[in-house]
Amino acid sequence: MNDTPRPPRNRLLGHRDFRLLLAGAAAAQTGSQVTLVALPLVAVVVLDATPFEVGLLTAAETAAFLLVGLPAGAWLDRMRKLPVLIRADLVRCLAVGSIPPAAGLGVLTMTQLYLVALVTGVATVFFDVAHQSYLPVVLPREHLVGGNGAIETVRSSAQIAGPGLGGVLVQLLGAPLAIVADACGYLASALLLTRIRADEPRPEPEPGRSLRAEVGEGVRFVLGHPLLRAIALTTSVCNLFTAVLMAVQTVYWVRVLDLSPGAIGVLLSVSALGGLAGALCAGALARWVGQARLIWLAVVVTAPFAVLWPLSGGGVAGAVLFGLASAVVLFGGVAYNVAQVSFRQSICPPALLGRMNATMRFLVWGTLPLGALAGGAVADAAGPRAALWLCAAGLLVGPVPLLLSPLRRMRDLPTGVEAAPDAEIAAGSQDAQDAEDTQAAEAAEPRSVS
Repeated sequence: MNDTPRPPRNRLLGHRDFRLLLAGAAAAQTGSQVTLVALPLVAVVVLDATPFEVGLLTAAETAAFLLVGLPAGAWLDRMRKLPVLIRADLVRCLAVGSIPPAAGLGVLTMTQLYLVALVTGVATVFFDVAHQSYLPVVLPREHLVGGNGAIETVRSSAQIAGPGLGGVLVQLLGAPLAIVADACGYLASALLLTRIRADEPRPEPEPGRSLRAEVGEGVRFVLGHPLLRAIALTTSVCNLFTAVLMAVQTVYWVRVLDLSPGAIGVLLSVSALGGLAGALCAGALARWVGQARLIWLAVVVTAPFAVLWPLSGGGVAGAVLFGLASAVVLFGGVAYNVAQVSFRQSICPPALLGRMNATMRFLVWGTLPLGALAGGAVADAAGPRAALWLCAAGLLVGPVPLLLSPLRRMRDLPTGVEAAPDAEIAAGSQDAQDAEDTQAAEAAEPRSVS
């Protein structure tokens, strides 16, 4: 019997500062999901971009994780996180807000789209690292799984509502004007975050500590931990090939499946139902199968559905097949994220949270621009369907580091093992597995969980 208590959902929703954090995330995510539909359509439909140019645009959106991903964590560990969140939202608001007037004046170019993508990408690096590091300030550590689950629920809900809204706005107003919704979302998020009152002490700087030394400390913490190292490897590989999908999916929908902007919005919204289900089920699944098992099972079970993407043909049947594959893969991805992000936050010392999260983001998001460029190049040379086959093959390989790690022999994740060597964790996980097997044998029936 697993005695892990259920996350106190009503206590979380009754927490004023956490509600504001959730509301800000909802506003920003809904706006950004509108842009997920509108921005590629601006490139493909308005500026007649090639597949490689769309891939380059996707790469520009994520290049910041390679450029400033590592030092961002060290900088953030020296400052309060809430002001960074607010400033990042305002920068993103101004950047995406520059697109509609430029389009209205007839001066919009791919160069401006690349610059907007780069600026918003840099702001997103600081926002995401600060956001993951700020949650433990708002909530006690024993509630982090519930808090991350609620945030993923909001994110997944935005992924359902946002693309549908985006498709409607693009149909009614055109792609450039639809992006106004994104700017408004970032502004609303910034205003909500200004109302948070959580007491966040200013980090005390360590005299004589260089930025390089602090960055290195975060890198060593992640790469020196066998579980974090396996998680980073799997997430990096999966993100590399997911970026291939991101780079070519709009071209595939428009030029192969012949979908309208409204249909694309509906497809994205329906696909996002899988992410919402993953967020809602993650806590229960972690209690049922164990948090460690959930991390690898989530991707092993759902990744094979990616092969349905390149198998989808034209018409309604093709769109349904594509949406089904996306929903299942997204279910696994969100459940995986809730489990592994909560684990990362729970074992990391507070003074290292920014650098740990930045190192993980650098490792796992730094592959996104590389995958986007590869996807655009393959689509240009062999067509978007070939790029989707490449994506599916990569996602099938992604779980291998997890299956070769100590996670494969564990049910629940350890605590207080920030620097345990591989042998100790492997031995501890095997002891836990032996104990579990003994209990199951004594009971002479499968273990029941709650």
